[in-house]
Amino acid sequence: MKPGKQEEVVNFSPPGVGQEEIAAVTEVIKSGWLTMGPKVLEFENEFAKFHNKKFALSCSSATAGLHLSLLSLGIGPGDEVIVPSYTFTSCANTIVWTGAKPVFCDIQKEGFISDPADIEKKITKSASRRTKALMIVHYGGQMAEMAEVIRIAKKNNLRVIEDCAHSPGAKYQGKLAGTIGDLGVFSFYPTKNIASAEGGMVITDDPKLAEEIKILRLHGMSSDAFNRYSKTGSWAYEITEAGFKYNMTDIQAAIGLVQFKKLGVHNQKRKDLAELYHQKLTGTYGIESLPTVLSERENVWHLYPVLVDPTQRDLLIEKLKEYNILPSVHFIPIHLQPFYQKKFGYQKGDLPISEWVFEREISLPMHTGLAEKDIEYIAKVLRYFLGSYI
Repeated sequence: MKPGKQEEVVNFSPPGVGQEEIAAVTEVIKSGWLTMGPKVLEFENEFAKFHNKKFALSCSSATAGLHLSLLSLGIGPGDEVIVPSYTFTSCANTIVWTGAKPVFCDIQKEGFISDPADIEKKITKSASRRTKALMIVHYGGQMAEMAEVIRIAKKNNLRVIEDCAHSPGAKYQGKLAGTIGDLGVFSFYPTKNIASAEGGMVITDDPKLAEEIKILRLHGMSSDAFNRYSKTGSWAYEITEAGFKYNMTDIQAAIGLVQFKKLGVHNQKRKDLAELYHQKLTGTYGIESLPTVLSERENVWHLYPVLVDPTQRDLLIEKLKEYNILPSVHFIPIHLQPFYQKKFGYQKGDLPISEWVFEREISLPMHTGLAEKDIEYIAKVLRYFLGSYI
């Protein structure tokens, strides 16, 4: 039987904001201190405390955080950074901005995380180019094989940047995302588990890296706005480097603080929703694979990615949209993008697992505003169009 069409749209991932966030923003606006002020400092302090890290440095986005992290490590022309192709383009773009080369590694079919064996194969130590760092992406809310990553990094004297855009609160062997590598970078984009409209955070224990990021994120100035304009501050500053305008505003920090305090509750809601999806979709004809929690992990379910017949994937997405269900795809492998093929010579076939997953993957709606009836509706529509509706 053909399912009835629900008039209410099931969005992919709207931000879960409410009156608390509105009140926090109003408070900041009334305070007169709109950027790089006390709320930014409070957010940084709370974030560092939660992760048991010495430093948390806010920035305008996770993209900015990745760029700053690379620069703090001294990445530049002649260097290579190994990064998965199966991620968002900001990872590779930031490497290119430094003058270095992104070297793409393949992923594992389970969890869609970087394959340590392929990482090891991609390490180079030639006179003209050498691998200097690993940028490890924790895909969909689940951490990568960090024990193997750290082993490889130590063996080859490499630095490690964790891209935690999908994974605040996720754990591997009891350790939080972002706390294992040299630097951890987080995103507060509206679709993320913590949403502050825009924004990012970098965490580290290394004082030299922290100081470099702090200077570079605001024009290369030796003193930030709070230190210059507060009662105890001084107007004087020096430009020590040609920095960027990568700072966070107090408006973003105010939203982020409220969201951060809800992280545990929101992540639990995502786990509950993932379990509901599992219950409703297990055994569904036409679904080749449902996501799983890998061993020694705590998944915070930023995404709920399923694999279907590649010949039907795009048509299925259109059918879901017709029924007011808005899915997405995560991701188009970066090595298939025209810029990277033209500049570095990458081509289809270079990363077979990344391409295999991309051709089949659909990300179903996942956010804290979903109700059980929404997941029942999604499952019903999927079963019908995949040919197994009863």
